[in-house]
Amino acid sequence: MEVGDDLPASYTEDDPFKNAPRRRAGVLLHPTSLPGPFGIGDLGPQAFAFIDWLHATGCTLWQVLPLVPPGRKSGEDGSPYAGQDANCGNTLLISLEELVKDGLLKGADLPTPMPVKKVDFTAVARTKDPLINKAAKAVVTGNNQLKEEMDAFSKKPEIAVWLEDAALFAAIDNVVDEKCWWNWPVPFRDRHAGALEEVRNNQKEFIDVFVAEQFLFQKQWQALHKYCNSKGIRIVGDMPIYVGGHSADVWANRDQFELDKATGAPLLVSGVPPDAFSDTGQLWGSPLYDWKAMAKDAYSWWINRMKRAFDLYDEFRIDHFRGLAGYWAIAADSKTAMVGKWKRGPREELFNAVKSAVGKIDIIAEDLGVITGDVVKLRKAIGAPGMAVLQFAFGGGPSNPYLLHNHEVDQVVYPGTHDNDTTLGWWKRASEEERATVRRYFDVTDETDVSWVIMKAAISSVARTAILTMQDIMGLDNSARMNTPATQYGNWGWRMGEVGSIEKLDKESKRLHELLVQFRRC
Repeated sequence: MEVGDDLPASYTEDDPFKNAPRRRAGVLLHPTSLPGPFGIGDLGPQAFAFIDWLHATGCTLWQVLPLVPPGRKSGEDGSPYAGQDANCGNTLLISLEELVKDGLLKGADLPTPMPVKKVDFTAVARTKDPLINKAAKAVVTGNNQLKEEMDAFSKKPEIAVWLEDAALFAAIDNVVDEKCWWNWPVPFRDRHAGALEEVRNNQKEFIDVFVAEQFLFQKQWQALHKYCNSKGIRIVGDMPIYVGGHSADVWANRDQFELDKATGAPLLVSGVPPDAFSDTGQLWGSPLYDWKAMAKDAYSWWINRMKRAFDLYDEFRIDHFRGLAGYWAIAADSKTAMVGKWKRGPREELFNAVKSAVGKIDIIAEDLGVITGDVVKLRKAIGAPGMAVLQFAFGGGPSNPYLLHNHEVDQVVYPGTHDNDTTLGWWKRASEEERATVRRYFDVTDETDVSWVIMKAAISSVARTAILTMQDIMGLDNSARMNTPATQYGNWGWRMGEVGSIEKLDKESKRLHELLVQFRRC
């Protein structure tokens, strides 16, 4: 068209405000924290009750932590960020009650209900593992629809690509008493064909049951996932950037990691330099990727991992996203993370390869900590929203990027995440400078319900997405904290209460609903 030409009749319908992406809100609650009778939250009736509650609030997102099985030999005390496999599901999340409904267990098999307290992962495994194993054997030996469904599940190319190696790894790990696979006997360590065939033959029952347990996890999770979507709720998952060293992923893909060529032991490991959480940095210890080798292989390992993530979730957060732009490399024999080197990550090349293979990728970039220009550039290049955490907002003056007036539309705002204290716990321990800033910024007093003040701020933010923790909705203090970074023990065990606790949150549901309506997130 030229200047002065008539515009179309639909011209005024192009309203940027009306056509902007929908504002959203959700709740962060890991399934282990749900109520339930057997020592840990699971994928059974209480998970469905939570979805009903979430739907009533007007929320359209449920964010979870990684669903991977915690590495039981790693001493990480149930951490979903120190998993033994990047793609397997945590079988401790399998609902025993649902197994009874499927006819795989009898009601008499169920253990005596336990009072709700922090999850004791060792005790839960001791109670649930034999029953889940029994149900899995019933699937393997059955001649019914479940057996057919399991066979179809295990043969899907996107499942088979990781499931067989995971089963073989677990089978060897079950009989070889070593904390690290690089200390296994050489034939197992180096994946000699004869040794692996021996495992397939001698450990066939174990492998079949392992596959069946993964099938049962998949069946229950996808039933819950489908129910979420039917209620208009999307599941936001979480992908740790690194995987545990003692894992099927590293053992089966040695050329993709920075390992000793002869033994497979890590040469360089992950972490971050000294930061707000630790004066000596955080030494995570996961082997680093050999990005040059991954590039030569067209990033196939990452593509398979991304496909699995989109099988489980509708979108997901990549934890420590900054490591894909530039990462901190630490010698494997270091005792702290203080000494290391920054190295260049794969950046857009990785995401271009993933997009070509997977299509549109909906991710959230965890861009907290030391953030440099290359991290911001990468996030914006791939169209991934970053994060803003309000507990970090009240120090450093009005230029603090986490203050409300500095937020961006393309962000996900949290009062706090699983790595933060609860809002009430944070407020009780905040510096006087932070507390004074909160009082001025929101015109509140010390007697105000600070959890709801900060949640309201998150919901009112210009950021498209706001995520609240269930602990803050319940107004809980430090005793309900999920994780304290740079500590190994005493984390991940918080639970929200006895069976029936969800239904008692009617007042909180209505209060949250009113805020979501007020700020156009409902």
